[in-house]
Amino acid sequence: MIYAIPILIVVLAVVFISLSVKIIPQQKVGVVERLGKFNHLLTPGINILIPIIDHVRTYHDLRVQQANVPPQTVITKDNVQVKIDTIIFYQVTGPEQATYGISDYVYGVRNITTATMRQIIGKMELDETLSGREKISTDIRVALDEATEKWGVRIERVEVIDIQPPSDIQDAMDKQMKAERSKRAMVLEAEAAKQDMILRAEGNKQSQILKAEGEKEARIRQAEGVRQAKELEALGEAKAIQSIADAEKLRIQLLREAGLDEQVLTYRALEALGEVANGAANKVFIPTKAVETLGSIGAIGEMLKGSK
Repeated sequence: MIYAIPILIVVLAVVFISLSVKIIPQQKVGVVERLGKFNHLLTPGINILIPIIDHVRTYHDLRVQQANVPPQTVITKDNVQVKIDTIIFYQVTGPEQATYGISDYVYGVRNITTATMRQIIGKMELDETLSGREKISTDIRVALDEATEKWGVRIERVEVIDIQPPSDIQDAMDKQMKAERSKRAMVLEAEAAKQDMILRAEGNKQSQILKAEGEKEARIRQAEGVRQAKELEALGEAKAIQSIADAEKLRIQLLREAGLDEQVLTYRALEALGEVANGAANKVFIPTKAVETLGSIGAIGEMLKGSK
């Protein structure tokens, strides 16, 4: 009995400490009720409670959570049943409202998601539903935000994971997709053939242009060579004529310096004509102006004889 009292005191102290001291991890809070009424929140770290009077109603995780909504079969505007699978990302922002605003906010979020999904899909046709995942997600999120705001829950994101139409419609869609792919392949093949023909024609055009340009350049160069050759030939002929004229001018000048006048030169020319005419087959044509000088031939001859 002497040792039982201290042991009892130690046990009571341990129980008292365990009931009065609460250690809360990061990103979690506890809702504390005092005598059945909300009193305060337990924050991360060490918290002191009054045993028996204070009671922790529940704990909330403040991190972003996810809730999978079971696949729902809904009917589209054109009376086609589709199965939609969604997932919701949410976060508790008001632990007090999440505790006392609704009994189970996760269950409420799922129910609102299902109801909203049926309303949204009922206004959309099948093709619009299959291609409108983003619109469906946005509409569901807006509807959830309006409902969960008073629950202390914020909807972070709503994702439509899968939309499954009936098997017969899926088969028809697969056939349509294959036909569409075949059509696109044929169009691409035709476009490729068209581009190939265009490129070939463009290549032939460029080749002909380059060939014509080359022939034009060759003709221009050939003509330029002919022109230069003619210019050089004409220049040579001009120089030759100039040389002959200069020689003739020098000869005449030398004859004049030797004391021979025009009459003597005429006489010498007639003598040469006479020698030429001595041939049996030679005919000599004398210009009219030369006849005028014939009258003085005798006098010229006499003068020449006297000089000898």
